[in-house]
Amino acid sequence: MAQTIVNFRIDEDVKRRMESACKEMGLSLSTAFNIFAVKVGNERRIPFELSADPFYSESNIKVLEERIANIESGKSIPKEHNLIEV
Repeated sequence: MAQTIVNFRIDEDVKRRMESACKEMGLSLSTAFNIFAVKVGNERRIPFELSADPFYSESNIKVLEERIANIESGKSIPKEHNLIEV
């Protein structure tokens, strides 16, 4: 099988933590990425669940932008409140 080189950027801390986890499993980063790539190619899907943070949803961003506009225009005044521990 022909080999190729793939270059990409990754956060230094993420790389360090992944290297540590891979080392504990007896894998190199290259082997771990190859396992991921083969699984994606075979299954035609990301082999784990992905989800978006609801904070960044379109509807929430719209609400936040409206609140900011109201504060900036003087229609609303920000208030302090006590956080409730759950």
